[in-house]
Amino acid sequence: MGRLWDNGNLQKGGLTVAFERICVLGMGYIGLPTASTFATHGFQVVGVDINQRVLDVLRNGEVHIREPGLRTLVQAAFRSGNLVLAEQPRPADAFIIAVPTPITDAKVADMGYVRAAAESIVPVLRRGNLVVLESTSPPRTTVDLLAPILARAGLQAGQDFHLAYSPERVLPGQILRELIENARVVGGVNPASAARARELYASFVRGEIHLTDATTAEMVKLMENTYRDVNIALANEFARLGERVGVDIWRAIALANLHPRVQILRPGPGVGGHCIGVDPWFLVEAAPDLTALIRAARQVNDQQPEWARQLVARAVDGLAGKRVGVLGLAYKPDVDDLRQSPALRIAQDLAAAGAQVRTYEPNAPAAAAPGCQRAADLEQALQDADAVVLMVAHQPFRQLEPQRAAQWMAGRVAVDLTGTWDRAAWQTAGFAIYTLGVGAADGR
Repeated sequence: MGRLWDNGNLQKGGLTVAFERICVLGMGYIGLPTASTFATHGFQVVGVDINQRVLDVLRNGEVHIREPGLRTLVQAAFRSGNLVLAEQPRPADAFIIAVPTPITDAKVADMGYVRAAAESIVPVLRRGNLVVLESTSPPRTTVDLLAPILARAGLQAGQDFHLAYSPERVLPGQILRELIENARVVGGVNPASAARARELYASFVRGEIHLTDATTAEMVKLMENTYRDVNIALANEFARLGERVGVDIWRAIALANLHPRVQILRPGPGVGGHCIGVDPWFLVEAAPDLTALIRAARQVNDQQPEWARQLVARAVDGLAGKRVGVLGLAYKPDVDDLRQSPALRIAQDLAAAGAQVRTYEPNAPAAAAPGCQRAADLEQALQDADAVVLMVAHQPFRQLEPQRAAQWMAGRVAVDLTGTWDRAAWQTAGFAIYTLGVGAADGR
């Protein structure tokens, strides 16, 4: 039978199955772009959030997330009349849950937002509806947590309504493009649920949509981020070894990566963001006895900010009273996302150790680290500083000329925690430059 999409209507051998109304729960980094994309593709969308500040910002025509193109997309969605906001879910053909799943201090998943979102759907869930969980979750969340809650509506998942899991797999800074172009994994509690979810996403997704079961789909997302976390931990251990044995680990990694079957990642001051530093713990939580490697990698990366702080302390010969300009607070280059950022922790720890710290985050000018002074611009961050620390390789910092920094600073110490700056250029400008992963025997 042929299939023809028209504004979400799947025509199949004369039988028309329509998605007309979609309810997206959570107007964050994933929910807001998703809701706006559906709205600009002709669907009637209700965007739900329990944070009144978020709703107020959006209703005022602004966005609370810095993401290229997002403001334009959201405004187009509102102008179309297809996107409205609400504090609670409304009846719909499909419900998408895209709420946070943070990690607790005990390193277990806090599923409170998912649980609350599911409970809020129960009063409006109807026979034939589709519910999709997009929030990153521990294995079996869809079948063991979500399905029983939704059953309180008197409906059985996979029989009376469709239930699926489809993880977001987008990169901050590239969300709008990757939301459409990336391949998508959709897992259902039964094949019919997976197929129904594929019909929904096929209205705008250009990448391939792969069907599986819900628990496999949950595992796929966790495996992707755990793979990166484990390999980053390996790179960070290599950096520590380089410092110990007197090797420039950046040069060593470049040479090792000439091997056709080797691709070592870049070390750094730690792992941040909502995903890579969090998701591996969901697997450890699910099977502590089977995840020794995953746990060890997480511990290596969690310890990396302290390793970086010690490098700064050595560079300035003790932190007490030293004036330090910190460049970058986001968790990765060229974004404003501070979630789980190691740079924030390092800046705070430098201040706690007695340093006078000024921070500058160009992508989030209002951002500040506890105990630190916020600088309005690069010059203010470095004014009369004894040392400059490159925490995040944002574009303005990659382009910083050492001669320019020298004009502002009182001291001549530079610490590069990202392997970005040209060490010879900084040395020529009169700086003692310390680079993460470069042993003292290599001219640090």
